[in-house]
Amino acid sequence: MSEPGKRSFSFEFKLSVVERFLAGEPAAELAAEHGLSSPTLVKTWARRYRREGADGLRPKPKGRPRKPPDDPSGQPSELERLRRENDRLRAEVAYLGKLRALREQGRR
Repeated sequence: MSEPGKRSFSFEFKLSVVERFLAGEPAAELAAEHGLSSPTLVKTWARRYRREGADGLRPKPKGRPRKPPDDPSGQPSELERLRRENDRLRAEVAYLGKLRALREQGRR
């Protein structure tokens, strides 16, 4: 979801504006000519361009990166399989303990 009033600009657009700014054109004129919200935006793009190069102007992926699969074969590792089995056995022991307690309670 994008915020209302927020515009996104293409890499090529940003690069052309930054190149003109670095060539000596004032940020205020470039912002007015292209309908940008502020000359500060042009300066921010230029700072990022100087720091990271042209790739700094490319859009960044949104959100958390995907977790790479642990095992490319799709099968759970032995450690993961044993952990699941351990969890299942713990649940089974807890269930049987409660069942035994209920039976003892019924005998009283």
